[in-house]
Amino acid sequence: MAKNFERFTQITEHLKALGHRLTPQRLAILRVLAESRGHPSAEQVYARLRADHPSMSLATVYKTIALLKQAGEVLELQFSDRDNRYDGSRPYPHPHLICTRCGAIMDPEIPGLNDMAARLAEQTGFAVTSHRVDFFGLCPRCRAASTHRGGGKAKDSSSGRS
Repeated sequence: MAKNFERFTQITEHLKALGHRLTPQRLAILRVLAESRGHPSAEQVYARLRADHPSMSLATVYKTIALLKQAGEVLELQFSDRDNRYDGSRPYPHPHLICTRCGAIMDPEIPGLNDMAARLAEQTGFAVTSHRVDFFGLCPRCRAASTHRGGGKAKDSSSGRS
């Protein structure tokens, strides 16, 4: 939890340095994003905070996320078939494992990924400013549920492969 509080403090200090106000609603949104082990959507952030902040609107959540993106304090994962998800604890490019059934997202450690980006830039002449590496499949919970329901091998519904 200390690491999450540290991240929350980093975000708030950066926003203060940029001259942004830190309203109670904005602080609550920052805390959810900084402390979330998952990658919540804006709607999930709003749902978590609605009871404690009844005057907060979904628009406030979206505006705060936009501010955080602009400040480089949140990483947005865009999807064509799902709500965008946000990572406030690791706002820099890193790989993700994404479950095609339940939408769970995990952050695996892949040593050498930044070196690979640097080598690609060197080999191609591109000025690589960012990258995104996502792996899609079934998370352990969905695989176990598929095995129990079907009595056999889990099937990935997004690709039609077993």
